[in-house]
Amino acid sequence: MPLSPHLPLLSLLTAALVGCAASGIGGGDLPTQPVMITSQLIEAQRAGAVRQDMLELEPLTATPAPYAIGVADILSIVVWGHPELAFGNPAAPAGAEPGAALAATQGFVVSDRGSIQFPYAGDVVVAGLTEAQARDLLGERLAALFNQPRVTLRVLAFRSQRVYIDGEVKLPGVQAINDVPMTLTEAVNRAGGVTPAGDQSQLTLVRGGRRYRIDLPQLIRQGVDPSRITLRHGDILRVQPLDESKVFVSGEVLTPRSLTMHSGRLSLNEAIGEAGGINPVTGDPGKVFVVRRSAGGNELYQLDARDATALAIAEAFELRPRDLVYVAATGLANWHRTLSLMIPGELTSAVSASKQ
Repeated sequence: MPLSPHLPLLSLLTAALVGCAASGIGGGDLPTQPVMITSQLIEAQRAGAVRQDMLELEPLTATPAPYAIGVADILSIVVWGHPELAFGNPAAPAGAEPGAALAATQGFVVSDRGSIQFPYAGDVVVAGLTEAQARDLLGERLAALFNQPRVTLRVLAFRSQRVYIDGEVKLPGVQAINDVPMTLTEAVNRAGGVTPAGDQSQLTLVRGGRRYRIDLPQLIRQGVDPSRITLRHGDILRVQPLDESKVFVSGEVLTPRSLTMHSGRLSLNEAIGEAGGINPVTGDPGKVFVVRRSAGGNELYQLDARDATALAIAEAFELRPRDLVYVAATGLANWHRTLSLMIPGELTSAVSASKQ
């Protein structure tokens, strides 16, 4: 049977097409030179991640200062031996929390100027002071009229400082800070804990315009107590949904798909396995790529799955949210597809003719 007239053309194009198809992912240029995934790379990344996490979270682990009195707090003040001074404001301000009206009648509400009106002491500015400092200041004012006054002062209702908890928690909303420093774990527990749809590895704390990423399981694995992280007034804590922590697997796998990470963890081996594995016909196990976005630009890693230790290395290589796992096609598969697009329907007939 005579060969197809296109067969000489196919022979001439073969070398060029194979070279173009193998030049990069999907036939295009790679974003950068790939870094080979080895056990040394994995160990270096793990050590660097531990140092980076501790460095970034260091501002959140400072020793908390004593509670400072603020606007709208209600103070209980007792001057020993002078019961006539033990009264407070006639009513709670508008919009006050439930039960605040009773507390207001028994205490002194800090005004929007940061002061209280106390008998014989006048206008006393207490905002920004601790309980001990406010007590000493009030004692000094009363010392002009009373002989060595003994003053007891404490915060009756904490209403000036609060944090906001949002995202995948059972009770999102505002949480008040009291004289006991509010740790990260306490804040989450007050909000009812993380819901099943929440990702404990993707907590975001916003403070002063800066965002901090907190990975609770990773901190525990590193032996770091999350209770060392203390929240401050105005902090915003968000628990990210699991749906936002996905990894994408494409290329020459049996089932290209997006995968949800498991509590912030998904290894390269698991990702390929959940996608059905590398296509045995068209996939090139020597060209398994991981594309990762970072602040400095795209990072590209490559795994040679033909190596005998590849399975252990792939299991130890942990992916990050929004990573793209791409398995490249073999040179023959790329050649077949490219040529089929250029000469539709002729490649099959040419191959069939060459077998005659």
